[in-house]
Amino acid sequence: MEIRVAAAEADLALARQVRREVFVVEQEIPEELEYDALDATSTHLLAVAADGAPLGTARLISGAEAYGLTGVADRVLLGRLAVVKAARGTGLGAALVRAVEQAGRERGAKECELHAQVQALGFYERLGYAAEGPVYDDAGIPHRTMVRTL
Repeated sequence: MEIRVAAAEADLALARQVRREVFVVEQEIPEELEYDALDATSTHLLAVAADGAPLGTARLISGAEAYGLTGVADRVLLGRLAVVKAARGTGLGAALVRAVEQAGRERGAKECELHAQVQALGFYERLGYAAEGPVYDDAGIPHRTMVRTL
């Protein structure tokens, strides 16, 4: 298994495929809510199997865009973390989170923020994230903001 920055169009298509499978098909999030203008300017990470099959993805928002969304200097935003069913429980989700954190550090970030589905709070807490603020609705799913010092 390899995690890499999805810079080539083929890799970006695989990342979109994973997101569609997990969010649009499994979680029934409307497709028009899943993909947004931030996709064009974000860094996307892609996890692939040895045979090249896509296993997972995550999105990193940094710089002025992250500041505009979080209101906190030196903070990046992790989003759209998705792992296909066959790869869940393997540690891939945690590896993708750590890869996003490392990419954030490389961009000078001191903190990483994410917007977790409430059912995933325990997963992120085990990775050192702490919940902030109230539960809120995002695409019909309860979420909570979480932050970790890098």
